[in-house]
Amino acid sequence: MSSSVAIRPESASGRAPTSAFGELEHAEQVRRTSRARRRVPDWLDDALNRAAAALLLVLLSPVMLAVAVAIWRVDGAPVLFGHYRVGRNGRIFKCLKFRTMLRNSQEALAELLQRDPEARAEWERDHKLSRDPRITGIGAFLRRTSLDELPQLLNVLRGEMALVGPRPITVQELTRYGRVRWHYLSVRPGMTGLWQVSGRNRVTYAERVDLDRSYVEQRTVAMDVKILVRTVKVVAERDGAC
Repeated sequence: MSSSVAIRPESASGRAPTSAFGELEHAEQVRRTSRARRRVPDWLDDALNRAAAALLLVLLSPVMLAVAVAIWRVDGAPVLFGHYRVGRNGRIFKCLKFRTMLRNSQEALAELLQRDPEARAEWERDHKLSRDPRITGIGAFLRRTSLDELPQLLNVLRGEMALVGPRPITVQELTRYGRVRWHYLSVRPGMTGLWQVSGRNRVTYAERVDLDRSYVEQRTVAMDVKILVRTVKVVAERDGAC
């Protein structure tokens, strides 16, 4: 999908700045600083991510096929789920996952939030539920093992995501990022990142935003390699998984 989202300049407190030019200048400064620290041209960074994704898709295809068959046998089609996320420079794309929820998950969520004030408050605060009744039995297993995220290798192959980067977020969430949204929009979102290796679901929403900011400000190739290694360890230990 090639559409993009227009972002209204505002301060971290949610108020419009006195100068829209100053806000855009800040956004450009974030991009320049991040690229300078990376020390790898964007085209090479993109090519390396795509090549790694292609290799991983080949190596993990038997696992992905087994997961798809298991989902289909338990709960039928579709086995994949796509939800729109904001990518680099505000481009909207469909972020892929193996389906872990009921097929009528949106209707079930609306009904739950309408009748359960505590669940509604948690959703508004964290944009997720600690006890989500929409998750199927096999879906819970896939989430604990992070196998549900393997289809995102296709997003990396298409250039929509990177192996490492900020957590993919929705347009609605972007408004909660304040000025940090310029950090988020300057890079591709990642399959894994600082949030995933720093406690995941034990981390508050504000801490997630700060981790995304820290990643963009400090990112290097060596940092990405360390995050990937830590991701394998976290997944194996199921640390912070829901």
